[in-house]
Amino acid sequence: MAQVLIAAKATPVAYGVATVAYVLGKGDLVQWRETLTLEADGAPGSTAAVLVNGDVLGTVNSVVRFLARQSRNELYGHNALEATLVDQWLDFAQDTLATNDFKLLGATFGELNRFLALRSYLVGYAPTLADFVICGALKGSAIFARNLKTKRDVLGANLVRWYEHISSLPAVNEALASYAAALNAKTPRADQGKFDIPLMDAKPGQVVTRFPPEPSGYLHIGHAKAALLNEYFAKQYNGTMILRFDDTNPTKEKSEFEESIKEDLKLMGVTWDRITHTSDHFDTLYEYALQMLKTGKAYVDDTDQMTMRDQRMHGVASKCRDLSVEENLRRFEEMKKGTEFGQTCCMRAKISVDDPNKAMRDPVIYRCNLTPHHITGDKWKIYPTYDFCCPIVDSIEGVTHALRTNEYRDRNPQYHWMIDALGIRKVNIWDFSRLAFVYTLLSKRKLTWFVNEGIVTGWDDPRFPTVRGIRRRGLTIEALKQYNLMQGASQNTLLLEWDKLWALNKKIIDPVAPRHTSILEDHVKATIVGQTVELHAKDLPKHKKNPELGNKKTTFGPVVLIEQEDAKSFDQDEEITLMDWGNAFVRKINKDASGNVTGLELELHLEGDFKKTKKKITWLADTPDLVPALLFDYDYLITKKKLEEGDDVKDFLTPVSEYKVPAVCDANVRALKAGDIIQLERKGFFIVDKEATIADPIHLIRIPDGKAGSIALKQ
Repeated sequence: MAQVLIAAKATPVAYGVATVAYVLGKGDLVQWRETLTLEADGAPGSTAAVLVNGDVLGTVNSVVRFLARQSRNELYGHNALEATLVDQWLDFAQDTLATNDFKLLGATFGELNRFLALRSYLVGYAPTLADFVICGALKGSAIFARNLKTKRDVLGANLVRWYEHISSLPAVNEALASYAAALNAKTPRADQGKFDIPLMDAKPGQVVTRFPPEPSGYLHIGHAKAALLNEYFAKQYNGTMILRFDDTNPTKEKSEFEESIKEDLKLMGVTWDRITHTSDHFDTLYEYALQMLKTGKAYVDDTDQMTMRDQRMHGVASKCRDLSVEENLRRFEEMKKGTEFGQTCCMRAKISVDDPNKAMRDPVIYRCNLTPHHITGDKWKIYPTYDFCCPIVDSIEGVTHALRTNEYRDRNPQYHWMIDALGIRKVNIWDFSRLAFVYTLLSKRKLTWFVNEGIVTGWDDPRFPTVRGIRRRGLTIEALKQYNLMQGASQNTLLLEWDKLWALNKKIIDPVAPRHTSILEDHVKATIVGQTVELHAKDLPKHKKNPELGNKKTTFGPVVLIEQEDAKSFDQDEEITLMDWGNAFVRKINKDASGNVTGLELELHLEGDFKKTKKKITWLADTPDLVPALLFDYDYLITKKKLEEGDDVKDFLTPVSEYKVPAVCDANVRALKAGDIIQLERKGFFIVDKEATIADPIHLIRIPDGKAGSIALKQ
C-alpha cells in the first residue's frame, strides 16, 4: 500500500497533495511529518512524496499524478486535450507560483484573474487536479495570503471568487483539518519522543538493522522498545531487519528461550527478514582472534579475576601484557583445548592500560567455558565476549546501523576500535535511551532471583515487566507498540511512570470490553417487597456504546445480592438506583452488633428518575447459576522508586504484592476464555487469567487504568 508523506513544516506546505488524496478518498494514506523536508523518508529536499513498493516519487506533481492515475475519478478531465491542459497547469504551479518575488507573483495573479473571468474551473466544467494543485500552491504562498486578507483588489475578483469556491469544497476542508490536527497534536512531553530524526548515511533500500537478544531469558518491556525501534527504521527506509540471537554464553542459553523470544516478537507484531546466530560465525571470530594475537593487538592473560579487576580500576598493566606472539598463540591453543591451564586464562584486547574510559582498558574478548553449546555442542571450549563479537558480526552481516541503548555509550569507542583493528567494514552506531520505570527492575539477574526465590510464580507473573507478564496483567500489544513509538529514539534517560502506558491501554480496551457484574463474597441479600417479582431474564447489550458486541442475559428475581459497602451507606427510605433495572426505596435495614448489614428490604420504584438518586449500585439476582470468582490485584514488587548501585533488593521488598478477594459474577462470564478482557461494573477492567470450571472459580486480574489509585503502592 502506498504512503503519502507531507512535510508539515515545509515552506510552502504541499496542501494540494493532501487535498487530492482526500478528493480521491485516500485521506487515510496521508502522513504528516513534523519536518522541513522528507530526507529521512528517502526524498531529500522534497516536501511531499509517495512511497510505493520501495520506489519514491518525490515531487508534488509526481505524487498527484500518481494518485489521479490510480483512480477512476475524472480529475484529469474527460479527454486527451483536457488531460494535457491539466498537465500544463501543474507545470505552471511548479514553475511560476513557487516564488517569493512580489513583481512576478503580482503578474501571475493578474494572469489567473483574467483567465477565470468567464470560468468556474481552470479546465472544463468540474474541478480537476489543476484546481486543487493551484489552490494548494496559493494557500501555501505567504504573499497570496497577505493580499487575500488586506488587498483583495490586487488579486482580482475572479481569482478570489474561484479560490474561495475551491477552498469551500469538502475535500479541501478535510485536508486542512488533517494538517491542523497534525500541528495541534500535543507536543511530546519530556518522557516522550519521536522517530523523525534521520539516520546518518542512511540510503533507502540499503539500511540494515539488527535486534540481538541473548537467548537466556524472556523479553521485557525494555527489549520491546529496542525491537520496535529496529523494525521501525528498517521499514522506514525500506531496508532489512535481522533477528540475531547472541548465543555466546552456553551456561545460560537454551533453545526454548529462542522460541519464547520469537513468540513474544510475533505477539508484538514485530517482523524480521532473517534469523541469524552469533554462533554461525564462531569459526570466523576465531580466525579474527588469531589475527589480533599475531598483530600484537591482543594477549592471553592468566591473572586471577580479582587482581585483574583491581588492576583495570587503577590503570595497572597486567604481567602478561607484553608476552610474545608465540606465547600468546600457545596459551590461546590451551584455552581452545580447555586444558587446566587454559581454563585459568582469558584473551584481552591490547587497547590501553589507563584510558579515562575504563571500557577501553584492555577488555576481555575471549573466555573458556566447557559447557556444551545448545547449537554447536562440544566443538568449542572458548567463546567470544559480546564486546568482541558484536562489531565483527555487525560488519559481516551487512548491518549499516547498530541501534544500542545509551548505557553502551562508553563502549562505543571500543566497538569502533575492534573494527579498525581488524580492518573491516565500518558500522554506524545510533544511541537511544533505555526504558526505565519506577518501582521496576529490568535486570535479568534480579528478575531471576525473584523467580528462584518463589516470590513470583514465573517469568509471566503479572508483577513482572516481561512482555508475557504485562500481557498477562492485561496490557494489549497495541498499547505496548503505541507507547514504545511515543518514546521514540529519544536519548533522554528518564525514570518513567506507568500511568501513561496503562492510560493508553484503557483507551484501547474501553470501547471493546464487554460489561459484566460481580459482587464481593461478603454481600447482603436484599428482598424485593411490595410486589411479586418472578425470576426472569432479559437480553441487554454487553456494551451500551458498542452494539456490535452483542447481548448478554441479565436475570431479575425476588432476591438480589448487594455489596456490603453499598448496603452500609444506605439510609432508611432512601431512593437508590439498581443499575440496568430501575429505582427502589430502601424500606428496611437489618444490622448485627458490629454494624454489618445482614439483610435489606427494597421496594421497587421503576418509574423513578435515576438522575435524582445519589447512589447507582450494582446487584445480582440470587440464583444458582452465579459464577464463583477470585479477583486479583497486584502491587509493585519493590518499595523504592529506583534502586541505586549497592542497594540490596531484599531490603526493599514489598511485604505483600498480591491481593485476591472472592466474589460471584453474572452467569455470562462462564463463557469467557483466558485472555478475554472485560469491565466489571464499578470495579474496573479485568483480564481472564483462568477460565471457570465446574470445580474452580474464574480468575480475574485487575488491569490498571492509569489512575493513581490503580498503580500506586498499596501498602
